[in-house]
Amino acid sequence: MKNFLIFIWEVSKIVVVALLIVVPIRYFIFQPFFVRGQSMEPSFFTGDYLIIDELSYHLRSPERGETIVFKYPNNPSQKYIKRIIGLPGETIQIEGGQIIIYKDGIAETLNESSYLADFIETAGAVRVSLSQDEYFVLGDNRAVSSDSRRWGAVPEDNIIGRVFLRAWPFTALAKI
Repeated sequence: MKNFLIFIWEVSKIVVVALLIVVPIRYFIFQPFFVRGQSMEPSFFTGDYLIIDELSYHLRSPERGETIVFKYPNNPSQKYIKRIIGLPGETIQIEGGQIIIYKDGIAETLNESSYLADFIETAGAVRVSLSQDEYFVLGDNRAVSSDSRRWGAVPEDNIIGRVFLRAWPFTALAKI
């Protein structure tokens, strides 16, 4: 009986130490996220299991081109995944399939060749001026994505974190 109690004590210590390590990491540093829907194809597909980095944006600001997970502004209980296109203080204009970014009176056409195929066109006629705590986001699959073109900018406080790692499927395992 004494050996059994020692065994229980040792297992309990291991469980407590594991919880002390895992729980803070899970709730304050990394969070899992399952992709649902086609809005980020071909970058991410339904069923992809992603690890979201929640810490980086406490140390630096989000950057254009990063893929983020955020609370949907019209229903914060829902989480969306999109790519950052517009940064705080910029004006974003979508016209003729092009995205034009105005910052400090200078216009620049956004080059998305590092993450989008050349044949993907951004539909719509939108002009949005972002405040100092807002981001303009778009899905990579522009034809089916519900994004800032439809419901507006994402407040900085709604951003949960950036996509850090694709953990599933294993064939697509990659640090993003």
